[in-house]
Amino acid sequence: MNQPLFTSLSSRRIAARISRARLRVCFAAPGIQKEVAQALAGLKSREAGIQITVSLDFDEHTLRMGYGSLAAVETLRAADIEPTHSPGLRSAVLIVDEEGWAYTPTALYLESEPQSDETPNAVRLNAEQVHEILLRLSPAAREEAIAAAGTLEEAGRLESTPLEISEIPIREDEFLKVKAAIEIAPPAKFDVVRQVRVFEPYLQYVELSLTGAAVQRHRVRIPKSLLNLGASKDLEGKLKTTFDLIERGSSLSSKALEDEMNEIRKNFTPSLGKDHGRVVLKAAKHKLTERLNELRKKLDEHQKDVESKLQTKLDESKEQVVGYYFPLVVSNPPDALVGSLLKVTEDDIRLWIEGELSAVFPTAEDLTRKMTLDERYKDVTFETLTRPDFLDSVRAAFPKIDWDKAYKEFKAAGESIQP
Repeated sequence: MNQPLFTSLSSRRIAARISRARLRVCFAAPGIQKEVAQALAGLKSREAGIQITVSLDFDEHTLRMGYGSLAAVETLRAADIEPTHSPGLRSAVLIVDEEGWAYTPTALYLESEPQSDETPNAVRLNAEQVHEILLRLSPAAREEAIAAAGTLEEAGRLESTPLEISEIPIREDEFLKVKAAIEIAPPAKFDVVRQVRVFEPYLQYVELSLTGAAVQRHRVRIPKSLLNLGASKDLEGKLKTTFDLIERGSSLSSKALEDEMNEIRKNFTPSLGKDHGRVVLKAAKHKLTERLNELRKKLDEHQKDVESKLQTKLDESKEQVVGYYFPLVVSNPPDALVGSLLKVTEDDIRLWIEGELSAVFPTAEDLTRKMTLDERYKDVTFETLTRPDFLDSVRAAFPKIDWDKAYKEFKAAGESIQP
Protein backbone atom coordinates (compact mmCIF):
# COMPACT_ATOMS: atom_id res chain seq x y z
CA MET A 1 0.00 0.00 0.00
CA ASN A 2 1.35 3.40 -0.96
CA GLN A 3 2.30 5.65 1.93
CA PRO A 4 1.05 9.27 1.75
CA LEU A 5 3.61 11.75 0.51
CA PHE A 6 2.48 14.55 2.82
CA THR A 7 1.93 14.02 6.52
CA SER A 8 1.99 15.81 9.83
CA LEU A 9 4.88 15.51 12.27
CA SER A 10 4.36 16.87 15.77
CA SER A 11 6.66 16.15 18.71
CA ARG A 12 4.17 13.55 19.88
CA ARG A 13 4.20 11.76 16.53
CA ILE A 14 7.99 11.99 16.18
CA ALA A 15 8.40 10.47 19.66
CA ALA A 16 6.05 7.61 18.74
CA ARG A 17 8.09 6.81 15.58
CA ILE A 18 11.37 6.98 17.48
CA SER A 19 10.11 4.59 20.14
CA ARG A 20 9.67 1.93 17.41
CA ALA A 21 13.20 2.29 15.98
CA ARG A 22 15.50 -0.75 15.78
CA LEU A 23 18.54 0.30 13.73
CA ARG A 24 19.01 4.06 13.82
CA VAL A 25 17.54 7.49 14.41
CA CYS A 26 18.84 10.60 12.74
CA PHE A 27 17.28 13.83 13.98
CA ALA A 28 18.35 17.27 12.73
CA ALA A 29 16.30 20.36 13.64
CA PRO A 30 16.63 23.82 15.17
CA GLY A 31 15.69 22.40 18.56
CA ILE A 32 14.24 19.40 20.31
CA GLN A 33 11.13 19.13 22.45
CA LYS A 34 10.69 17.16 25.67
CA GLU A 35 8.71 14.27 24.17
CA VAL A 36 11.31 13.62 21.46
CA ALA A 37 14.24 13.78 23.89
CA GLN A 38 12.53 11.37 26.27
CA ALA A 39 11.83 8.94 23.41
CA LEU A 40 15.50 9.02 22.35
CA ALA A 41 16.68 8.51 25.93
CA GLY A 42 14.34 5.55 26.35
CA LEU A 43 15.45 4.08 23.04
CA LYS A 44 19.12 4.39 24.03
CA SER A 45 18.49 2.49 27.25
CA ARG A 46 16.54 -0.31 25.51
CA GLU A 47 18.41 -0.88 22.26
CA ALA A 48 22.10 -1.60 22.67
CA GLY A 49 24.20 -0.45 19.73
CA ILE A 50 21.49 1.64 18.08
CA GLN A 51 22.78 4.59 16.03
CA ILE A 52 21.47 7.92 17.31
CA THR A 53 22.46 11.19 15.65
CA VAL A 54 21.09 14.51 16.91
CA SER A 55 22.05 17.90 15.53
CA LEU A 56 20.57 21.16 16.83
CA ASP A 57 20.99 24.90 16.62
CA PHE A 58 21.65 25.20 20.34
CA ASP A 59 21.12 28.89 20.87
CA GLU A 60 19.28 31.11 23.35
CA HIS A 61 17.20 32.75 20.58
CA THR A 62 16.18 29.35 19.19
CA LEU A 63 14.92 28.28 22.61
CA ARG A 64 13.03 31.54 23.11
CA MET A 65 11.30 31.05 19.76
CA GLY A 66 10.05 27.70 21.02
CA TYR A 67 11.87 25.40 18.60
CA GLY A 68 12.96 23.31 21.55
CA SER A 69 13.63 23.36 25.27
CA LEU A 70 16.71 23.41 27.46
CA ALA A 71 15.26 20.59 29.56
CA ALA A 72 15.09 18.38 26.45
CA VAL A 73 18.80 18.91 25.75
CA GLU A 74 19.58 18.11 29.38
CA THR A 75 17.59 14.88 28.99
CA LEU A 76 19.77 13.89 26.01
CA ARG A 77 23.00 14.66 27.83
CA ALA A 78 21.85 12.68 30.86
CA ALA A 79 21.26 9.68 28.55
CA ASP A 80 24.79 10.00 27.05
CA ILE A 81 23.41 11.31 23.77
CA GLU A 82 25.62 14.20 22.71
CA PRO A 83 23.87 16.48 20.22
CA THR A 84 26.05 18.46 17.84
CA HIS A 85 25.69 22.18 17.25
CA SER A 86 24.61 23.36 13.78
CA PRO A 87 24.26 27.16 13.92
CA GLY A 88 21.36 28.64 11.98
CA LEU A 89 19.67 25.32 11.18
CA ARG A 90 15.97 25.93 10.46
CA SER A 91 14.90 22.95 8.36
CA ALA A 92 14.36 19.57 9.95
CA VAL A 93 14.90 15.94 9.02
CA LEU A 94 13.84 12.76 10.80
CA ILE A 95 15.10 9.31 9.77
CA VAL A 96 13.96 6.22 11.64
CA ASP A 97 15.51 2.98 10.40
CA GLU A 98 14.86 3.07 6.62
CA GLU A 99 12.12 5.71 6.64
CA GLY A 100 12.64 9.45 6.50
CA TRP A 101 10.83 12.77 6.41
CA ALA A 102 11.81 16.36 5.75
CA TYR A 103 9.57 18.72 7.68
CA THR A 104 9.06 22.28 8.82
CA PRO A 105 9.63 22.58 12.56
CA THR A 106 7.22 24.69 14.58
CA ALA A 107 8.23 27.78 16.55
CA LEU A 108 5.83 27.50 19.49
CA TYR A 109 6.13 31.22 20.10
CA LEU A 110 4.15 31.70 16.89
CA GLU A 111 1.79 28.73 16.72
CA SER A 112 1.04 25.34 18.19
CA GLU A 113 2.28 22.16 16.58
CA PRO A 114 0.11 20.42 13.97
CA GLN A 115 -1.84 17.53 15.43
CA SER A 116 -3.54 16.02 12.37
CA ASP A 117 -2.83 15.20 8.73
CA GLU A 118 -5.24 17.97 7.77
CA THR A 119 -2.37 20.36 8.54
CA PRO A 120 0.66 18.63 6.96
CA ASN A 121 4.15 19.96 7.60
CA ALA A 122 6.25 17.00 6.42
CA VAL A 123 7.17 15.24 3.17
CA ARG A 124 8.10 11.56 3.05
CA LEU A 125 11.54 10.82 1.62
CA ASN A 126 12.24 7.95 -0.76
CA ALA A 127 14.91 5.32 -0.09
CA GLU A 128 17.54 7.07 -2.20
CA GLN A 129 16.97 10.37 -0.40
CA VAL A 130 17.13 8.67 3.00
CA HIS A 131 20.45 7.07 2.03
CA GLU A 132 21.90 10.36 0.75
CA ILE A 133 20.83 12.30 3.85
CA LEU A 134 22.30 9.70 6.19
CA LEU A 135 25.66 9.99 4.40
CA ARG A 136 25.64 13.74 4.99
CA LEU A 137 24.23 13.81 8.50
CA SER A 138 25.28 10.66 10.34
CA PRO A 139 29.00 9.78 10.75
CA ALA A 140 28.05 6.30 11.98
CA ALA A 141 25.79 5.63 8.97
CA ARG A 142 28.49 6.95 6.67
CA GLU A 143 31.11 4.58 8.09
CA GLU A 144 28.64 1.70 7.83
CA ALA A 145 27.96 2.51 4.17
CA ILE A 146 31.68 2.71 3.37
CA ALA A 147 32.31 -0.67 5.00
CA ALA A 148 29.48 -2.22 3.01
CA ALA A 149 30.61 -0.72 -0.34
CA GLY A 150 30.96 -3.33 -3.09
CA THR A 151 33.94 -1.70 -4.85
CA LEU A 152 36.87 0.52 -4.01
CA GLU A 153 35.45 3.17 -6.32
CA GLU A 154 32.17 3.14 -4.44
CA ALA A 155 33.96 3.30 -1.09
CA GLY A 156 36.03 6.24 -2.37
CA ARG A 157 32.94 8.09 -3.53
CA LEU A 158 31.32 7.61 -0.16
CA GLU A 159 34.45 8.75 1.67
CA SER A 160 34.55 11.92 -0.42
CA THR A 161 30.93 12.77 0.41
CA PRO A 162 31.18 15.62 2.92
CA LEU A 163 29.25 15.75 6.15
CA GLU A 164 26.96 18.76 5.95
CA ILE A 165 26.04 18.98 9.61
CA SER A 166 28.58 19.85 12.28
CA GLU A 167 30.33 16.98 14.05
CA ILE A 168 31.24 19.25 16.96
CA PRO A 169 29.30 18.51 20.15
CA ILE A 170 27.79 21.38 22.10
CA ARG A 171 30.66 22.78 24.16
CA GLU A 172 30.21 22.79 27.92
CA ASP A 173 30.88 26.52 28.20
CA GLU A 174 28.28 27.25 25.51
CA PHE A 175 25.77 25.00 27.23
CA LEU A 176 26.31 26.73 30.59
CA LYS A 177 26.12 30.17 28.98
CA VAL A 178 22.75 29.42 27.36
CA LYS A 179 21.48 27.72 30.53
CA ALA A 180 22.36 30.76 32.64
CA ALA A 181 20.59 33.11 30.22
CA ILE A 182 17.45 30.97 30.22
CA GLU A 183 17.41 30.65 34.01
CA ILE A 184 17.79 34.42 34.48
CA ALA A 185 14.99 35.20 32.00
CA PRO A 186 12.93 32.08 31.21
CA PRO A 187 11.13 31.96 27.86
CA ALA A 188 7.52 33.06 27.82
CA LYS A 189 4.83 30.41 28.14
CA PHE A 190 4.16 29.85 24.48
CA ASP A 191 0.47 29.02 24.73
CA VAL A 192 -0.01 32.23 26.73
CA VAL A 193 1.86 34.28 24.12
CA ARG A 194 -0.26 32.80 21.34
CA GLN A 195 -3.46 33.60 23.22
CA VAL A 196 -2.43 37.22 23.67
CA ARG A 197 -1.62 37.51 19.97
CA VAL A 198 -5.21 36.57 19.08
CA PHE A 199 -6.46 39.88 20.49
CA GLU A 200 -3.38 41.99 19.67
CA PRO A 201 -4.58 42.80 16.12
CA TYR A 202 -7.91 44.03 17.50
CA LEU A 203 -7.31 46.11 20.62
CA GLN A 204 -4.91 48.32 22.50
CA TYR A 205 -5.32 50.00 25.85
CA VAL A 206 -5.02 53.77 25.60
CA GLU A 207 -4.68 56.64 28.05
CA LEU A 208 -5.31 60.20 26.85
CA SER A 209 -4.50 63.24 28.98
CA LEU A 210 -4.75 66.96 28.39
CA THR A 211 -2.70 68.77 31.01
CA GLY A 212 -1.76 72.34 31.75
CA ALA A 213 -4.37 73.91 29.48
CA ALA A 214 -6.93 74.78 32.14
CA VAL A 215 -5.40 78.05 33.35
CA GLN A 216 -8.87 79.08 34.50
CA ARG A 217 -8.64 76.52 37.29
CA HIS A 218 -5.46 77.94 38.78
CA ARG A 219 -5.75 79.64 42.14
CA VAL A 220 -3.29 81.31 44.46
CA ARG A 221 -3.34 81.01 48.22
CA ILE A 222 -3.40 84.41 49.86
CA PRO A 223 -0.48 84.77 52.32
CA LYS A 224 -1.47 84.73 56.00
CA SER A 225 0.26 88.06 56.44
CA LEU A 226 -2.49 89.57 54.26
CA LEU A 227 -5.41 87.41 55.32
CA ASN A 228 -4.95 88.54 58.89
CA LEU A 229 -5.82 92.06 57.76
CA GLY A 230 -9.46 91.08 57.02
CA ALA A 231 -11.75 90.81 54.01
CA SER A 232 -14.45 92.98 52.46
CA LYS A 233 -18.02 92.21 51.46
CA ASP A 234 -17.46 92.82 47.73
CA LEU A 235 -14.77 90.11 47.54
CA GLU A 236 -16.46 87.66 49.88
CA GLY A 237 -16.74 84.25 48.22
CA LYS A 238 -13.86 85.00 45.86
CA LEU A 239 -11.19 86.22 48.18
CA LYS A 240 -10.98 83.89 51.13
CA THR A 241 -7.89 81.80 51.49
CA THR A 242 -7.53 81.45 47.70
CA PHE A 243 -7.99 83.72 44.71
CA ASP A 244 -9.05 82.79 41.17
CA LEU A 245 -6.39 84.02 38.76
CA ILE A 246 -8.69 83.94 35.70
CA GLU A 247 -12.45 84.35 35.53
CA ARG A 248 -14.26 81.12 34.66
CA GLY A 249 -15.81 82.56 31.50
CA SER A 250 -12.58 84.09 30.24
CA SER A 251 -11.50 83.72 26.62
CA LEU A 252 -8.43 82.00 28.01
CA SER A 253 -10.53 79.08 29.24
CA SER A 254 -9.69 75.59 27.95
CA LYS A 255 -13.31 74.37 28.05
CA ALA A 256 -13.61 74.03 24.25
CA LEU A 257 -10.44 71.91 24.13
CA GLU A 258 -11.61 69.73 27.00
CA ASP A 259 -15.00 69.22 25.36
CA GLU A 260 -13.28 68.11 22.15
CA MET A 261 -11.01 65.75 24.09
CA ASN A 262 -14.04 64.18 25.80
CA GLU A 263 -15.72 63.74 22.41
CA ILE A 264 -12.63 61.95 21.08
CA ARG A 265 -12.60 59.70 24.13
CA LYS A 266 -16.28 58.86 23.67
CA ASN A 267 -15.99 58.09 19.94
CA PHE A 268 -12.69 56.21 19.83
CA THR A 269 -11.81 54.92 23.30
CA PRO A 270 -14.77 53.31 25.07
CA SER A 271 -14.21 52.23 28.63
CA LEU A 272 -14.22 48.55 29.53
CA GLY A 273 -14.91 49.43 33.16
CA LYS A 274 -12.80 50.76 35.98
CA ASP A 275 -10.83 47.51 36.25
CA HIS A 276 -9.85 47.51 32.57
CA GLY A 277 -9.53 51.11 31.40
CA ARG A 278 -10.11 52.40 27.88
CA VAL A 279 -9.32 50.65 24.61
CA VAL A 280 -9.09 51.59 20.95
CA LEU A 281 -9.67 49.35 17.96
CA LYS A 282 -6.39 49.11 16.09
CA ALA A 283 -8.35 49.42 12.85
CA ALA A 284 -9.47 52.90 14.01
CA LYS A 285 -6.19 53.93 15.62
CA HIS A 286 -5.04 55.94 12.60
CA LYS A 287 -8.23 58.03 12.80
CA LEU A 288 -7.73 58.53 16.51
CA THR A 289 -4.20 59.74 15.78
CA GLU A 290 -5.53 62.17 13.17
CA ARG A 291 -8.06 63.62 15.63
CA LEU A 292 -5.44 63.96 18.33
CA ASN A 293 -3.06 65.72 15.97
CA GLU A 294 -5.84 68.16 15.03
CA LEU A 295 -6.50 68.79 18.71
CA ARG A 296 -2.78 69.21 19.32
CA LYS A 297 -2.68 72.02 16.73
CA LYS A 298 -5.56 73.74 18.49
CA LEU A 299 -3.73 73.31 21.79
CA ASP A 300 -0.66 75.00 20.28
CA GLU A 301 -2.83 77.91 19.09
CA HIS A 302 -4.47 78.10 22.51
CA GLN A 303 -1.09 78.17 24.19
CA LYS A 304 0.13 81.02 21.98
CA ASP A 305 -3.07 82.97 22.65
CA VAL A 306 -2.76 82.40 26.38
CA GLU A 307 0.92 83.37 26.36
CA SER A 308 0.10 86.68 24.63
CA LYS A 309 -2.74 87.63 26.99
CA LEU A 310 -2.19 85.83 30.26
CA GLN A 311 0.46 88.03 31.82
CA THR A 312 -1.80 91.04 31.43
CA LYS A 313 -4.61 89.10 33.15
CA LEU A 314 -2.28 88.03 35.94
CA ASP A 315 -1.05 91.57 36.44
CA GLU A 316 -4.65 92.78 36.59
CA SER A 317 -5.55 90.12 39.16
CA LYS A 318 -2.49 90.96 41.23
CA GLU A 319 -3.28 94.67 41.09
CA GLN A 320 -6.83 93.89 42.22
CA VAL A 321 -5.51 92.14 45.33
CA VAL A 322 -2.97 94.91 45.97
CA GLY A 323 -5.70 97.53 45.63
CA TYR A 324 -7.90 95.69 48.08
CA TYR A 325 -5.26 95.26 50.80
CA PHE A 326 -3.57 98.66 50.38
CA PRO A 327 -6.01 100.69 52.52
CA LEU A 328 -6.07 97.94 55.14
CA VAL A 329 -2.30 98.09 55.49
CA VAL A 330 -2.33 101.91 55.52
CA SER A 331 -4.78 101.95 58.44
CA ASN A 332 -3.13 99.09 60.30
CA PRO A 333 0.49 98.43 59.19
CA PRO A 334 1.64 94.95 60.25
CA ASP A 335 4.47 94.63 62.73
CA ALA A 336 6.65 92.94 60.08
CA LEU A 337 6.52 96.17 58.06
CA VAL A 338 6.77 98.67 60.91
CA GLY A 339 9.64 96.82 62.51
CA SER A 340 11.78 96.92 59.38
CA LEU A 341 11.57 100.62 58.41
CA LEU A 342 12.28 104.00 60.01
CA LYS A 343 9.16 105.46 58.41
CA VAL A 344 6.40 103.63 56.56
CA THR A 345 5.35 105.35 53.31
CA GLU A 346 2.62 104.45 50.85
CA ASP A 347 5.30 103.30 48.39
CA ASP A 348 6.72 101.01 51.08
CA ILE A 349 3.26 99.59 51.71
CA ARG A 350 2.65 98.89 48.02
CA LEU A 351 6.08 97.28 47.63
CA TRP A 352 5.50 95.15 50.72
CA ILE A 353 2.12 93.88 49.50
CA GLU A 354 3.53 93.16 46.03
CA GLY A 355 6.44 91.30 47.60
CA GLU A 356 4.11 89.14 49.69
CA LEU A 357 2.04 88.29 46.59
CA SER A 358 5.04 87.66 44.33
CA ALA A 359 5.86 84.57 46.35
CA VAL A 360 2.51 82.99 45.42
CA PHE A 361 1.59 84.55 42.07
CA PRO A 362 2.84 82.54 39.05
CA THR A 363 4.05 84.09 35.82
CA ALA A 364 2.44 83.44 32.45
CA GLU A 365 5.46 81.35 31.50
CA ASP A 366 4.96 79.16 34.58
CA LEU A 367 1.38 78.39 33.58
CA THR A 368 1.79 77.89 29.82
CA ARG A 369 4.98 75.88 29.46
CA LYS A 370 3.28 72.68 30.67
CA MET A 371 0.40 72.46 28.17
CA THR A 372 0.57 68.93 26.75
CA LEU A 373 -1.63 66.36 25.06
CA ASP A 374 -0.31 62.89 25.83
CA GLU A 375 -1.33 59.51 24.46
CA ARG A 376 -0.03 56.24 25.87
CA TYR A 377 -0.77 52.83 24.40
CA LYS A 378 -0.38 49.40 25.97
CA ASP A 379 -1.01 46.03 24.39
CA VAL A 380 -3.38 43.57 25.97
CA THR A 381 -1.87 41.12 28.43
CA PHE A 382 -2.75 37.58 29.38
CA GLU A 383 -3.82 38.73 32.85
CA THR A 384 -6.42 41.12 31.44
CA LEU A 385 -7.63 38.68 28.80
CA THR A 386 -8.37 36.00 31.39
CA ARG A 387 -10.42 38.21 33.70
CA PRO A 388 -13.98 36.81 33.82
CA ASP A 389 -15.61 40.03 32.65
CA PHE A 390 -13.15 40.95 29.89
CA LEU A 391 -15.05 39.54 26.90
CA ASP A 392 -18.40 40.82 28.17
CA SER A 393 -16.88 44.28 28.56
CA VAL A 394 -15.46 44.17 25.01
CA ARG A 395 -18.81 43.03 23.60
CA ALA A 396 -20.57 45.90 25.37
CA ALA A 397 -18.02 48.43 24.12
CA PHE A 398 -18.06 47.18 20.51
CA PRO A 399 -21.43 45.43 20.02
CA LYS A 400 -21.21 45.33 16.20
CA ILE A 401 -18.09 43.10 16.12
CA ASP A 402 -18.23 39.30 16.19
CA TRP A 403 -16.04 38.64 19.23
CA ASP A 404 -17.08 34.98 19.48
CA LYS A 405 -14.76 34.10 16.59
CA ALA A 406 -11.81 35.79 18.30
CA TYR A 407 -12.69 34.13 21.60
CA LYS A 408 -12.71 30.67 20.00
CA GLU A 409 -9.28 31.35 18.52
CA PHE A 410 -8.15 32.57 21.94
CA LYS A 411 -9.22 29.33 23.60
CA ALA A 412 -7.68 27.20 20.85
CA ALA A 413 -4.35 29.06 21.09
CA GLY A 414 -4.14 28.11 24.74
CA GLU A 415 -4.36 24.39 24.17
CA SER A 416 -1.13 22.78 25.31
CA ILE A 417 0.71 20.23 23.19
CA GLN A 418 -0.52 16.80 24.06
CA PRO A 419 2.02 14.52 25.75
